[in-house]
Amino acid sequence: MEFIVVGGVGAALQGAPITTQDLDIVHRRTPENIERLVRVLTRLKARYRTRPDLHVSPERSALESDGHHLLQTDAGALDVLGRLVGRLTYEDLLPRSHSYQLEGMSIRVQDLESLIEVKEELGEEKDLAMLPILRRTLEERRGG
Repeated sequence: MEFIVVGGVGAALQGAPITTQDLDIVHRRTPENIERLVRVLTRLKARYRTRPDLHVSPERSALESDGHHLLQTDAGALDVLGRLVGRLTYEDLLPRSHSYQLEGMSIRVQDLESLIEVKEELGEEKDLAMLPILRRTLEERRGG
């Protein structure tokens, strides 16, 4: 499955000392990748967090859109995003990501520079609060 880890988990994977409540990913919206994503979400028993009582899983057609799918799975909270900040697709983020090895798997993670730009653009209180930590982590990674 092709996706890029964004947000807090991506920052933590790059050494930022932060915690987060969910995993955010931007997925590639090709028919083949959507099919793989649906299979994974089915295995994880994914359902929308906004209506957990309904146990509604995301459908293929919904995952083809650029919307946000805020899910609860057997493994925890997962946000599946068609676009980040309303415009950045998987293809836009790909050159702004790095490959990491995690438990024998290769995953793509949004780079800290791009994550900082996104947090600045979002401008929400929780995003702004994270900026000093992200900037310090980036500086440390650069050897400064």
